[in-house]
Amino acid sequence: MKKEEVYIVNTSSFLPNTVIDNEQIEEYMGFVGGKASRTKALILRNNKIKERYYAIDKNGVSTHTNAEMVSIAIRKLIKEEPSLVDNIELLACGTSSPDQLMPSHSVMVHGELSELKPIEVISPAGVCCSGMHALKYAYLTIKTGDKSVAVTAGSERLAKTLRSENYEEEFEKISKVEAKPILAFEKDFLRWMLSDGASAFLLKNQPNKKGISLRMDWIEAISYANEQAVCMYMGADIEDDKLVSYKEYSAEEITQKSIFSIKQDTKLLGEKIVHLGFDKLSDICDKYGFDASTVDYFLPHLSSFYFEDKIDEVLKSNGIVIPKENWFTNLATKGNVGSASIYLMVDELFKSNKLEKGNTVLLAVPESSRFSYVFCLLTVV
Repeated sequence: MKKEEVYIVNTSSFLPNTVIDNEQIEEYMGFVGGKASRTKALILRNNKIKERYYAIDKNGVSTHTNAEMVSIAIRKLIKEEPSLVDNIELLACGTSSPDQLMPSHSVMVHGELSELKPIEVISPAGVCCSGMHALKYAYLTIKTGDKSVAVTAGSERLAKTLRSENYEEEFEKISKVEAKPILAFEKDFLRWMLSDGASAFLLKNQPNKKGISLRMDWIEAISYANEQAVCMYMGADIEDDKLVSYKEYSAEEITQKSIFSIKQDTKLLGEKIVHLGFDKLSDICDKYGFDASTVDYFLPHLSSFYFEDKIDEVLKSNGIVIPKENWFTNLATKGNVGSASIYLMVDELFKSNKLEKGNTVLLAVPESSRFSYVFCLLTVV
């Protein structure tokens, strides 16, 4: 069977409302216990994020759903190529923050796009890697000739869940029992890290006749969940080193323990996230005969600039030396948008007029939830 080539021929993004700087965050997130966060300054100093976007207003009222943000990004693609209304054959959307448990995220996106035809839709679950899993599904579908035109997306809408009112009852309990009016670091940590937004790719089995396209040379994913503990979670809690589902808690306990807030074991994150995946990258590159040191653009999904030098050190220890001038990230100006971050980086680079035919672009997406990674090599054609 003939294998088709796969190309990213266009990209788009949607970031809700206006840019929010570091001084404005608590105006949107609220003050837990009526007091400013004790960890905010430290975390912002380490992550070096300067700006982000929220799909809420200062009163915590939602301005967009997750599905709406994705549909807006996709409509930008359609506006540039109206025939897509009839030609899109597959929609694959990844997110860690769908608007509901059921129906799936992608069918809700499809529901927002009433102008499209009935098509195949898939909703990869996961966290930061979910958007990349959507990309791999579309890549393989086009590669095998099953489809010729697909749209993939990554998106997040977490600001609403990070609002102070979601922590108040637990905060009161901690204050009374421990006499320490401070939220658990693992929960407060992510309130200053995460951002909302959506971005989409248009994939075809033919490159653009004018301008550039990004040929997908390979995409590899790996999970270490068989040997690693849970690090980031939501809709659950950890008891006796075991992840316990929200289904096991009463309605009162769900509120008291803020079960549906997102949490992260920062100690485990620091110990594992860089070495596990970036040690593996050298093996993946060897498999495809690619020397990662020669890459023209390296796009690592960083949750924080704290990890930038650590990734560099691990790469060098594996014989991969990528000059810092070849690294590309927009974390400081877009924030950590989870599964959408790598899409937002590619979108910005694709439209920057910096890319030249023959350039190689290496994407790297680590996911801390239970330590998964996706790597992808693109060539500009």
